[in-house]
Amino acid sequence: MILRCSLVLLPAAALLLPPVAVGDEPPLTPVGPAVVRGDGRVDPMRSPRMPAAERERLYEQAARDAEVLETQGRQLRRLTELLRPAVVHIDATKPLARPRSGKTTENEAGSGVIAQMAGLTVVITNRHVVNRSTLEDITIRLDDGRELTPTRLWSDPGTDIAVLDIEADDLQPARLAEGDTIRIGDTVLAIGSPFGLSHSVTLGIVSAKGRRDLELGEGNVKFQDFIQTDAAINPGNSGGPLVNLRGEVVGLNTCIASNSGGSEGIGFAIPIPMVMFVAQQLIEHGTVPRAYLGVALDKKFEQHEADRLGMVRPVGTRVETITRGAPADVAGIHPDDVILEYEGRPVEDDDHLMSMVGMTPLDSVVELTIFRNRERLPIRMKVASRKDFE
Repeated sequence: MILRCSLVLLPAAALLLPPVAVGDEPPLTPVGPAVVRGDGRVDPMRSPRMPAAERERLYEQAARDAEVLETQGRQLRRLTELLRPAVVHIDATKPLARPRSGKTTENEAGSGVIAQMAGLTVVITNRHVVNRSTLEDITIRLDDGRELTPTRLWSDPGTDIAVLDIEADDLQPARLAEGDTIRIGDTVLAIGSPFGLSHSVTLGIVSAKGRRDLELGEGNVKFQDFIQTDAAINPGNSGGPLVNLRGEVVGLNTCIASNSGGSEGIGFAIPIPMVMFVAQQLIEHGTVPRAYLGVALDKKFEQHEADRLGMVRPVGTRVETITRGAPADVAGIHPDDVILEYEGRPVEDDDHLMSMVGMTPLDSVVELTIFRNRERLPIRMKVASRKDFE
């Protein structure tokens, strides 16, 4: 059945309001007092100025709310007071690899942190700050204005870490964090001499960890495990400390990712466990003896290889070949074994395993977890010295 509707149009007059007779308009009520100026003129707009009582109320509220922020600010001031005497400015003169325009030397500025290490008071910095410089061409400037020349220098190209032995009275070393305590999202401070402006402090967070594929300098930095931070780091910050809110050094600022040469919010620091291990080895041995397993690893371990080995996804690192007579060969590791864990720590990729092995003391017995024939298997081995095989 079809319903039919009739559209009824109202006459135009019915849509209009009843006319209002002249003189019947209701009186208007002012919305506020008019602002009369001294010359009798009236400002028709509302006054934008806040009454004095309201301003006083807001000042009191702002003071109460500021107490929370001021507590945080006081902590940051305490940290700078604690760390300032432990941070140094470094000037180094070094020969140019390729003299140009009659110039044979160049100057490099950086930073460093005073620390107690292996019974010595030393300055820890980046190798690239002092590389190719003689001791006489290195000047260490303390926060009190004193200038020192190091008595000894050790450096490790594999991690870009250098240690300078210094002799002076009333030195105040920094406190180094124990272990890998830093987490993504933690607040940190970077202290150093960006563009030669000594003892500058910047604030940020840890934005990532475990960065290992950076192309640095001449490509000699093989052992990487960088902390990434958005605390502003610029040229001259190299070698300065990255500090947590307890005033403990958690990293050594090293480099930035930048298209312009200045800070763009991505800086990198060497984690303090690696710094301490390398510095200790340098002081005790003059070099860093590194452990060796004797495995060549698959740098492109991808899903198709994981499928072939019966894995849901490519985790750990796949062994490609074994060095005859090396610890891995003696322990019975085979090609196509996948190393999942090293000393209880999950292995993220081949670079991660290489970094962990590189920080293992010689003659240590380590435990690995491998994946073979669709099973997890434990393997123990005694590491060897890398120099004995390479």
